[in-house]
Amino acid sequence: MLNAVAEPAVRPLTVLSDEEKMFRDTVRRFARERIAPHVREMDEQHAFRQDLLKQLFDLGLMGIEIPEEYGGQGGTFFQAILAIEELAAVDPSASVIVDVQNTLVNNALLRWGNPEQKKKYLPGLSSAMTASYALSEAGSGSDAFALATQAKEVDGAWALNGRKLWITNAAEAGLFLLFATINPQAGYRGITCFLVERGMPGFAVGRREEKLGIRASSTCELILDNCRVPKENVLGEPGKGYKIAIETLNEGRIGIGAQMTGLAHAALDHAIAYARQRKQFGKAIAEFQGVQFDLARMATDVESARLLVYNAARLRQAGAPFLTEAAMAKYHASQIAENVASRAVEILGGVGFTKDYPVEKLYRDAKIGRIYEGTSNMQMSTIAKQLLS
Repeated sequence: MLNAVAEPAVRPLTVLSDEEKMFRDTVRRFARERIAPHVREMDEQHAFRQDLLKQLFDLGLMGIEIPEEYGGQGGTFFQAILAIEELAAVDPSASVIVDVQNTLVNNALLRWGNPEQKKKYLPGLSSAMTASYALSEAGSGSDAFALATQAKEVDGAWALNGRKLWITNAAEAGLFLLFATINPQAGYRGITCFLVERGMPGFAVGRREEKLGIRASSTCELILDNCRVPKENVLGEPGKGYKIAIETLNEGRIGIGAQMTGLAHAALDHAIAYARQRKQFGKAIAEFQGVQFDLARMATDVESARLLVYNAARLRQAGAPFLTEAAMAKYHASQIAENVASRAVEILGGVGFTKDYPVEKLYRDAKIGRIYEGTSNMQMSTIAKQLLS
């Protein structure tokens, strides 16, 4: 098996601070030394190792933006994007675990949580408790607010009934940001966000999906059968969950862009390393112009994706509008990841089609990038609407 040891031929012109460089290098070293030896095994077993999950917490990667007063790293959104990218270059499954925790759940609690909710949940999210984001349902995908899960007030609490599907981190999570409607007739104005704990009565995690890619990342259904949630566990205000969902997903798309960029970068590294060592007709295939042109196109594509992702992340961190840039980054990076991973398989030839080399896994992992947290068509729709508004 070929390890990802080759350095990329080109670096983006986005300048990283010394602190950001140190952070990126620390995550890169951790991913290569601790996670890489177990990637194939986790993929085959469809499970992420619990000892590695603990190490993600120990390194502070599950609470990057959480303030130090709550046990977090007190870091930045851009650092979270760097971590997601570097982890994805070794294992996209590890990357999405960190992505959901930071860009969706932690971010939502930091922005909309009241002091009591922050004090109750942020220390755990920083140290040991994995979190999950539960929006999707069988009839609610791209039409994110066609929710069937309902919440009704019963005896001073909320009773939730329904099912959620395709929920990332569900097998490991202790806390779920779960969206339900308190008034189906009100449309999106009835959507409310609830902080649901794993042990609450009437809550259960259902079957785990068997997937094409990112198989070490758990994806499960959630079952709510009169699940009792205290009134104080509403995040934000009743009926205002649509705003939380929209705004967190906008930021989460930058995370998916980073994941796909890291994946594409890894596929390029594998292709370069193999092209240098594989000989045909008496010389390395890297000496053939056809292969060189493929690698040049792949490298250019990877850098274009990275630049879009970094730009969107910088805008978000600066408090500037970033909706269009986030959609562009997610759309472009997901396209690039699939294309570059496919070309890497072809450069490796027959062995690229086998499990003896990592590129077949990267190719499988890449497909989800064009689907989750907003399909490519939805991103293009968002971009077009912003251009024409």
